[in-house]
Amino acid sequence: MSDWTSLWYVWLILLTVFLLLLCGVSASCVRFCCRKKRIPVETFPRHPCDLAGIGIDGDSTAHSTVT
Repeated sequence: MSDWTSLWYVWLILLTVFLLLLCGVSASCVRFCCRKKRIPVETFPRHPCDLAGIGIDGDSTAHSTVT
């Protein structure tokens, strides 16, 4: 059986995985706490929109100048 202390790369991999898990858990906790305390604000306020439509038929002068 090999000595676990001589396998430094195994400890490095385990430490990296542990740090990634710790960062993920702490980031999700911070995100959850910030979302809970912040007042929801609508990013884009709703404004009534006006839509204008212009009808052009085949006999129109505007249509003949474009084509």
